[in-house]
Amino acid sequence: MNNPFEEIEARLSSIEILLLDLKNNLKMVEPTDPEKLLTIQEAAEFLRLTVPTMYGKVSKGELPVMKRGKRLYFSRTELLEYLKNGHKNKTTKFNNPKYLAK
Repeated sequence: MNNPFEEIEARLSSIEILLLDLKNNLKMVEPTDPEKLLTIQEAAEFLRLTVPTMYGKVSKGELPVMKRGKRLYFSRTELLEYLKNGHKNKTTKFNNPKYLAK
């Protein structure tokens, strides 16, 4: 029969090694910045949608998006708000300056 104290010490040593590995891995992980802008690929991964679905939702005005030139950017906080509320983008065609200029 094994000494229970030796067994406990061996288990504690293995737990300590696992905790140190986790601590080192956490240092390597980049913290998420809620204000970081996402590309369409990153936003699609974040929402678990395909990129073509993202383009469709953007063209229908369903997603909050920022367009700079030919590129689309998404705010992580606005996407979270979209997921929580399940509503369309606050910018409707009636609030759009191009629509109001008509």
